[in-house]
Amino acid sequence: MTNIPETGRTPRVQTRLVVIQILVLSLLGTLGGRLWYLQIREGAEYQKEASGNHVQQVVDPAVRGDILDARGVPLADNETRLVVSASRTDLLKQKDDGKAVLAKLAGVLGMKPEEVAQKVRLCDAKTPQPCWNGSPYQPIPITDEATPKQALQIRERAEDFPGITAEPEAVRRYAGPGKSNSAQVLGYLSPVTDDEIQKAKDTDSPYLRSDMVGRSGLERQYDKVLRGKAGVTRYEVDNLGRVIGKAKSDAAESGSNLVTSIDSRVQRVAEYELNKAMKKARQQFDKITGENYKADSGAVVVMEAKTGRIVAMASAPTYDPNVWVGGISAKDYKALTGKDSDYPLINRAIQGQAAPGSTFKVVSTAAAVQAGYEWDGGYPCTSSYSVGGQVFKNFEGESFGPISLGRALEVSCDTVFYGLADREWKKDGGINPKKGQPRDYFFKTAHQFGLGKETGIDLPNEVTGRVPDRQWKLDYWKANKDAWCKSGKKDGSYVEKIAYENCLEGNKMREGDEINYSIGQGDTLVTPIQEAVIYGAVANGGTMYQPTIGKAVISADGKTVTPIKPRKSGKLPVSQATLKGMDDAFAGVITRGTAAWKFGGWPQDKIALHAKTGTAEVYGKQTTGWLATYTKDYSVIMTIAQAGTGSGSSGEAVRNIYSALYGVQGDGSIDNKKALLPEPQKGLPKVRTDGTIAAPKVTGDPGKDAEASQKDNPTNDDNQQPATSPSPSTGNSNTRRRPRRRGSRRKLT
Repeated sequence: MTNIPETGRTPRVQTRLVVIQILVLSLLGTLGGRLWYLQIREGAEYQKEASGNHVQQVVDPAVRGDILDARGVPLADNETRLVVSASRTDLLKQKDDGKAVLAKLAGVLGMKPEEVAQKVRLCDAKTPQPCWNGSPYQPIPITDEATPKQALQIRERAEDFPGITAEPEAVRRYAGPGKSNSAQVLGYLSPVTDDEIQKAKDTDSPYLRSDMVGRSGLERQYDKVLRGKAGVTRYEVDNLGRVIGKAKSDAAESGSNLVTSIDSRVQRVAEYELNKAMKKARQQFDKITGENYKADSGAVVVMEAKTGRIVAMASAPTYDPNVWVGGISAKDYKALTGKDSDYPLINRAIQGQAAPGSTFKVVSTAAAVQAGYEWDGGYPCTSSYSVGGQVFKNFEGESFGPISLGRALEVSCDTVFYGLADREWKKDGGINPKKGQPRDYFFKTAHQFGLGKETGIDLPNEVTGRVPDRQWKLDYWKANKDAWCKSGKKDGSYVEKIAYENCLEGNKMREGDEINYSIGQGDTLVTPIQEAVIYGAVANGGTMYQPTIGKAVISADGKTVTPIKPRKSGKLPVSQATLKGMDDAFAGVITRGTAAWKFGGWPQDKIALHAKTGTAEVYGKQTTGWLATYTKDYSVIMTIAQAGTGSGSSGEAVRNIYSALYGVQGDGSIDNKKALLPEPQKGLPKVRTDGTIAAPKVTGDPGKDAEASQKDNPTNDDNQQPATSPSPSTGNSNTRRRPRRRGSRRKLT
C-alpha cells in the first residue's frame, strides 16, 4: 500500500493549490471592487473627463474697441495684416528645437536668424527684451508686416515650416491723425502672461491665452471695456483628431469704443509747439553753466477749466507706439529704455515732478491771506532779503517798494514771499516750536490745493509730487539720517555740508526751508497735471476737478452709451474776492508782467489771457522753466527741463497753442474759421445705426498750419530779447536771482 491519495495529489500539492485559489479569488475580488468604484461610484465623473479628452477648443479673438478723439477721429483702432507666428510646442518637437526652421523662416522674411530666435524665447529674470512674455502655448507673432508673397511661400511649403503659420489677423494700429502722436496717453498692448491668467481666473473679466492686454495709458486704464470677450468654439474629435461634431460655441463679443476728450488737432499743435520750443531752447546759451541749454524733457497739458477734461497732453521725448505691435525689436526696446534714451515711456505730464518755481506763488499768496495778511497791504519788494548772513536778490536788483499781494504775483517779487514765509515761521515758534503751536499755513494751504497727492486722472501710475511739511521732513530724516551722518562734513564740499546739516537737524523745519518753499524751491515737487487743476480752478471760480480723458464708452453695436461725467475734487481755500485779485494779477502778468515780452499784441480785450511764470533751480542741472496759463475756457501748462526761464522757453509755444484754439492770427486779429476749438467740445460724436461712429477727416498738419498763421507775430522773432528794465511798465524773463556757479543751490540756514 502507499500513502498517495486517490486524487494523485500529495498534501504539499494540495496546499499549494488552495493558496493559488485564494490568490486568484483575491485578485478577482480586488478587480471587481475597482471596477465597481470606477464604473458605479465614480463613473459619472470619469465619463465627464473622458468626454473632455475628445473636445478641442478653437479661440476666436475679440476685436478690440477703438480709442477715439472728442470728434470721433480714431486715435487707436485695428487693421488687418498678414501675421507670421510660431508655435513653441511644435518647434520643441523638432530634434534641434526648431532652430533650423527658424533660420529658414528668417531667410524668407528678410530678418536675421538671431532676431527671429529672440522673438520666440521666453521672458524671465535673466532674459532681456525682446522675448515673449505671454503664454508659451500661444502662437508667438514673429512679424505683422509679412508681404503676400512671403505668406504664400510659407503656406505652400508647410512641410518645410512645421509650427509656422501665416494668417491675416486684426492687429492694433495707432493712427496718429494729423501727425499727432499721443503715445504716452494711449499706451500699448502686449500678450497676457500666465500669472495674469491665474490672477484673473475667478474675476468677472478672465483672460484667455490669446488675449492682448493694455500695459500703459488708456489701453491699460480702460482695458476691461476695450478688450471685449473672445469667442470659443468646442469641437468633438476622435482619437485621431478628426472632427466628429460641434459641442458648444460662444460667440466673440467685440470690445466697446472709448470716446476721449482729446482733440487730435489740438494734440498735434501741443506736440509740435513743445518739440519746437525744446529745439529753440537748445540753441540758447546759458550764462550760468557756460553751455547751451539741454532742454532734455518737457510736457504740456491743455485742460477744460470748467470740467477737468483733457483736450491735449504731450510729453517729450516721445516715441511711436506702433513699435510694440507684433512684438518689439531689441533695437527699439533699447531706444525706449536705454540710459541714453531720456526714457520716452514716461508720461511727464503726470509722472514728471519738479520744483514749480514761482508758479507756486499762487499757493503762497492764498496761504498769506489765510494767515491774515491783507490783499492790498504794503509788502516791501526790496532788491534783496537777508537771512543768516546770506543775501538773495530779485532779478537784476529789482525793487518795487511796498506793493500788494496782487502786484507781487504780477512782477513775481521773491522778497515779498521770503518776508511773509519768514514771519510765519517765526510766529510758529521757529526751529523748535512748542507742541500744537505751528499753524503751518503755507503747508496746510498746499494740501488744500490738492498737492502732495494724486489728482485721480484716468491714467495709470500717476505720481503724487511732494509737500515738504514737518511730517515729511521727519520721515525723510529717519530714512536718511544714517547716510547723512556718515557722509556729512562740517567743512567739506557743498554736498557734504548739506549732509552734515541734515544729519544734525534735518528733521526740523529750518528758517531757510520755509523761505525756499514759499517760492516753489527746496524740496517741493509738483506735476504739470496738478498745476493744470489748480490754475483751472482759479479760472472757473475756485472748483477743482478730477482730470479725465475718457468721455464716454460706446458699445460695439452703438446701442449703449455710458458717459464719463466730470467729477469735482474740492474747492480752493480762497474767497471770491481773493480769486478776483489773483485773476487781475495773472492778467497783468500777460500785459505788463513777467510774460508781457512774449504776449505783445495779444487781443486781451477779446480773449482774456492770464499767466504765471516760473523758473526752478535744480541742483547739478540747468533751470527748469514753467508757464501756467488760463482763459475762461482752458488752462494750459507747459514745462521744459533744463531750458531756462518759463516765459523764455515756453512763452511762444503756449501763445501759439491759444492762437490755434481761438483762431488768433499773428497780427492779433481773430479768424473764427481757423479756430480749432474756440469753446470746449460739449457733445459726443454721432453714432450711426450700424454702430460705427461718424468722424471728420483730419487733413494736413495742424501744427504747421498753426505755425504758419503766426508768421506776422513780432514776438516770435528768434532774436527778440526779454525786457529787463525794473520799470513796472515793462516785463522780464522771470530770472530774478543773482548768477550762481554751476552746482550751487539756494539753501538758507
